[in-house]
Amino acid sequence: MTTTPGTPAPPAPHPGLAQSSYLLATRGEEVPHPPVWFMRQAGRSLPEYRALREGTTMLESCMRPELVVEITLQPVRRYGVDAAIFFSDIVLPLKAVGLDVDIRPGVGPVVERPVRTLADVEAIPDLEPGHVDFVAESVRTLVAELGATPLIGFAGAPFTVASYLVEGGPSKEHARTKALMHGVPEVWDALMRKIADQAATYLEVQVGAGASAVQLFDSWAGYLDPTDYATLVMPYSAQVLDRVGALGVPRTHFGVGTGELLGLMGEAGADVVGVDWRVPLADGVRRVGGRAVQGNLDPALVFAPTEVMTAKAAEVLRAGRTAPGHVFNLGHGVLPDTDPDQLARLTDFVHAWTPES
Repeated sequence: MTTTPGTPAPPAPHPGLAQSSYLLATRGEEVPHPPVWFMRQAGRSLPEYRALREGTTMLESCMRPELVVEITLQPVRRYGVDAAIFFSDIVLPLKAVGLDVDIRPGVGPVVERPVRTLADVEAIPDLEPGHVDFVAESVRTLVAELGATPLIGFAGAPFTVASYLVEGGPSKEHARTKALMHGVPEVWDALMRKIADQAATYLEVQVGAGASAVQLFDSWAGYLDPTDYATLVMPYSAQVLDRVGALGVPRTHFGVGTGELLGLMGEAGADVVGVDWRVPLADGVRRVGGRAVQGNLDPALVFAPTEVMTAKAAEVLRAGRTAPGHVFNLGHGVLPDTDPDQLARLTDFVHAWTPES
């Protein structure tokens, strides 16, 4: 991998990473035990996270390396999961280039000036590595702290980030977004290319600083039908995954409500396809075309009695064995009111599980 002149070289990989069950599973290799990590494990349900974040906005937290490092490490210490996920937010690259974007509690990302025209797109600066020096600093520190535990880099997929820019905030219908996609295709193309370049650069910075893998989150792709996804969204996600693929790290592609899109999401360039809880994992394995899978216990089942939760987890683990590789996870993020002790029990159960269990 080449580095930009003046930037530190990426740290040498920890020798223990060669035995990482997470990385082995993403490559479809034999694992010593089923690997597990949780989306949104870094925060929300953890009391130590809430204490650390008190008085600090979400985006400010993402831009302060000392907070990013501590928040990312908290669930690894507590649960002993097999991978850390870099603490960030999908709109951080927009904030880093100077856009007026904020994350409002109880609402989500809000953009002051929504994108409507080609001039609006052209006014968005390209993301340069120097815009996110604090990210590279955070990753380098984390990699040193994590040792043999891999760090997963993080970015929002072009469609999801575009939807916030076009809608001005979260949307249940994505009406303006779909109207722009179909009604002003030249603006849509320019916007998606811009965001794809930002996402790829953002992931390249993380991998260049030592992240061992990446995950591309497409939270809102499930609002699309397969034709629209294949023609108006997938090519741009493929641009991101292709650029990161050149760095030689495993790539996971995850979306919510994307049961009908799983095959296409794999074709976009994923090594691992995340399956949410709405699709039985065995069906997801068949749909992704010979790729490894990630998932997919319903996050709500962590609230059930432990024996119910672990019985359902065992079903997921058995289905995962039909895939070339399986990373155990919830079917979406950890819910805010989740009992951390229950997640610890789930982690221990997955680590101890065998096909004979």
